Amino acid sequence: MAGEKILVIDDSPTILKVVQLVLTKAGFQVQTAADGEAGVAAAREARPDLILLDFVMPKMNGYQVCRALADDDDLRDIPVVLMSAKGDQVGERFVKVMGIVDYITKPFSPEAITAVVSHTVDKYSEAELVDEGAIVDEQDASGAELADAADAAQDARRGALEGLREGVARAVAAGIIAHSAFVDKDLDSTQLVDAAREALGNNRLEALLGEIRVAAPELADEGSAVLTGDLSVVPLADILTLLQSQQQTGVLTVTRGGAKVELYFRDGRVNLAMAVGVPDEFKLGRFLVDVSGMDVQDLDHALAEWERNPSGLIGTNLVKQGAVTQEELHGALARQTAELIYELLRWSFGRFTLRSTEQEAPTAAEASLGLTVDGILMEGFRRVDEWHLIEREVDTFDLVFLRNDDAIAAIGRGRLTREELSVLELVNGKNSVKDIIRHSRMSSFDVSKMLYRLLSIKLIRKRVAPVAV
Repeated sequence: MAGEKILVIDDSPTILKVVQLVLTKAGFQVQTAADGEAGVAAAREARPDLILLDFVMPKMNGYQVCRALADDDDLRDIPVVLMSAKGDQVGERFVKVMGIVDYITKPFSPEAITAVVSHTVDKYSEAELVDEGAIVDEQDASGAELADAADAAQDARRGALEGLREGVARAVAAGIIAHSAFVDKDLDSTQLVDAAREALGNNRLEALLGEIRVAAPELADEGSAVLTGDLSVVPLADILTLLQSQQQTGVLTVTRGGAKVELYFRDGRVNLAMAVGVPDEFKLGRFLVDVSGMDVQDLDHALAEWERNPSGLIGTNLVKQGAVTQEELHGALARQTAELIYELLRWSFGRFTLRSTEQEAPTAAEASLGLTVDGILMEGFRRVDEWHLIEREVDTFDLVFLRNDDAIAAIGRGRLTREELSVLELVNGKNSVKDIIRHSRMSSFDVSKMLYRLLSIKLIRKRVAPVAV
C-alpha cells in the first residue's frame, strides 16, 4: 500500500530528516516529532497508521511513550516500531509489549527501514480489513481496486519525480540565460524560474536552486553545464539528494582550503571518490589493510615499488601482483569513498562545482561502486550527530590524554574492545589525538569516539597544560 500516515518520534534532527526523506520517497505521508511529549500530542492529532519510535529520548523515553499510547483508547491499537541504537538494552522481549510490534537497530539502511514499515503497515492493514469483514474472498473485486490504487499511487510518484526533473532543468536553463552573453536576452528567464519552483514545490530544493549559480560559459568543458555554489549556504546533503533525484552523471568537486574531493556520479549513484590534500587516514592504503588483512609492511613495500615505477592505478597494480583480490580492492574503494563523503558532510564551508558529463572517467567506470546517496546519508548523518557529542570533550586534535592506571586495573582490560585497547596503549601523556590517529592507522572518527568513551568511564583524563607565569 502507499499513502499511509507514519509518525516518526526521535530527538535527532538528522534521523528525522533522513527517515522522512526515505519514507516520503516510498510513498508514505510522514510527520515528525522531536521528543516523546510532542510525539504523543502529534499521535492524538493525526491518528497515524504506524509510529516509528526512538528508545532513548529526553522528557519521555520510548517506554513512557508506549505507556501513554496504551492508556489512550484511541491510540492503543496503533502499531509501534521501536528504533534503538546498538548499545541500547532493547530486544525481542520488548516486541508486542504496549503496542510495540517490531524493532530495528540503528544504524539502519534506507532499504531496511522501508521494508520494516511496509511490512508492518501491510500486515496490520490486512488485519483490520479481516476484522471488519471487508475481505471475503481472495478473488473479491476489492483486491483489484487495491491493486489499481497502488498502481495509481506509483504513477503519481513517477509523475512527481518527472516534475522535479523538469523543474530543475528549467531553473538551470534560466541561470544559463541570465549569465550567458550568447543567449537571446528576450527569453523570459523569470517565468522559467517561477515554473521550476512551482514544479518543485519543495522549500529546501527551492532555496537550493536560488543559491546555485551557473558559472560563466567559458568554464564549461566540452559544452557541459557547470553549477557552482557555497557549502555554507547549500549543504552537501542537499546537493547529493538533488543529483540522485535527477539521476545525474558527472563529477561533483568539493574544495576547502588545500583539500579537494571529486565525487563521480553515474545515473545518480556514486561510483568513486578521489581526493588530494586530505589527511592520511583517507588514503586507500588504510582501507586495503582493513579489508584484506594485508600486512602494513607489505603494503608500504608495494607502494614504494609503485612510486619508483608508477604505471596505472596502485589498486589495479596490487591486484595484478596478487597482493589483494579484485573483491578486496572493490571493498576498500567503497569504504574510502563513503568515509570521504562522511567527512564532507561535516564541512560547514567550502565550494562545490558540478560538471555534467556524458561519459565517465575511466577510473570511475572501472571502480563502478554504485553507492546509493540515501544509504550514505543515513550513516553520514548518524556520524555527524555523534561528532557533535564527541566534540564537546575532544574539541581539538591537539589534546593530550593521561591514563588512569588504577581505574584500568579496577575495570579490567577484558571489558574493552580490541580497538579500544589499541587506542588506550597509545595514550601516554605525550601523544596528541593527531598522533594517536597517525599511529593507529584508524579514522579520526573512530579514534575520537573511543577516546570519548574511555574519557566517559574515567580510564583516561585530559592533560592540563602548565600555566605560564
